[in-house]
Amino acid sequence: MSVPLLLDTVWVLLAALLVIFMQVGFALLEAGSAHLKHAGHIASKQLISFATASLFFWAFGYAVTFGAGNEWFGTNGWFLALPVEKGKIPVEVLYLFQLSFAAVSLAIAWGGFAERAKLIVYLLFGALYTSIIYPVVGHWIWGGGWLSALGAQDFAGSTVVHLQGGIAALIATLLLKPRIGKYGPDGKPKTMQGNNPVLITAGTMIIWLGWFGFNAGSTLGTKDGFFGYVALTTNLAAAAGVLSAWLAVYAMTKKADIPSIANGALAALVAITAACAFVEPWAAVVIGAVAGAMSVWTATVIERMGVDDPIGAFSVHGLAGIWGTLSTGFFASPHLVEYIGIGRPGLFYGGGWTQLGVQALSVLVAAAYVAVVSWAILWVVDKLFGLRISQEEEIKGLDWSEHGIEPEAVTKDAPAATKPAAALRASATGEAI
Repeated sequence: MSVPLLLDTVWVLLAALLVIFMQVGFALLEAGSAHLKHAGHIASKQLISFATASLFFWAFGYAVTFGAGNEWFGTNGWFLALPVEKGKIPVEVLYLFQLSFAAVSLAIAWGGFAERAKLIVYLLFGALYTSIIYPVVGHWIWGGGWLSALGAQDFAGSTVVHLQGGIAALIATLLLKPRIGKYGPDGKPKTMQGNNPVLITAGTMIIWLGWFGFNAGSTLGTKDGFFGYVALTTNLAAAAGVLSAWLAVYAMTKKADIPSIANGALAALVAITAACAFVEPWAAVVIGAVAGAMSVWTATVIERMGVDDPIGAFSVHGLAGIWGTLSTGFFASPHLVEYIGIGRPGLFYGGGWTQLGVQALSVLVAAAYVAVVSWAILWVVDKLFGLRISQEEEIKGLDWSEHGIEPEAVTKDAPAATKPAAALRASATGEAI
């Protein structure tokens, strides 16, 4: 192995490890955003999720995404049975890198399942998501499929990773219905605060760190140091997202709401993921700022529509993923497009409407495919096993119902939470249970 190839291989492997470490961030973020009685379940679910993705993406998903086949999906390379290509990064390293992306997309989807789905659902849906949902759209854009042929620009996955996860989360939360106590008799939403803002903040910072592996790692090499430029645009967007979300939520509530600020960072990172290699630094700031503020406003609108998205997965990953994918149609710089060799410059650089149209088409077809297939899978799982835990299990907590953990005074009304009727009364008043 030559020195340049060795450096590229080590870089991609390190990037994969950074992205895999994001699983810790997602566990902390979601556990901190949920009630304490579900926190252990959420953490263990993240382990099960990554294990499921590892096996099924190895067996089927990588082949469907990157195997030779047709413009719709790959048809060879099952269980990584691919020929060794001399002078290229080993397929085992590429698998780990792409697995880390698939596992993140799956972790995003779980936001819509939070606090009310059965544990078996995570295994069944996770296996199919990483085998036939995520890989198909991945093949269309990254595996030489039909959207790739049109010049779709999605450098690190605003559509492939985040939009897919966000749409799956939306379908799940619609099928599962709102959590007990989320909406009052008048239909108005009630605030259900998470149990630990420190975990939310720590989880967000870990995810932010891992995102450098996500975006900069997608250069797949160290040649001419371009990964540094991608890291720059990524960080600028995230910083702008934090501040714009802070300003947006303060304008609405006169409070610096911690989950909203954290989601602003994540939404900005989601949005810049497609554009990080195609746009100038000033455009990265604009993209991130719009995404951060948008995540605050859209989460409020969605909640008022009666959609209980506990972690804000659809706002942060679905809608910000749409904005990020469309943004290259406006902001893609000619010299960066020439360097990357994908698509055309954006509208603001005289590139016309063509690239924006391709980006919009990518969003529409990806969202439609994920929505239909996710709904079909979850409908079948619901008929066979049921999606949602019982009312008593939801009141006592998933730590108790799925893992046999008997919580001792996890909240100020823990004694009431052991009695379904009392806990329901607490829910009706909007208290944490």
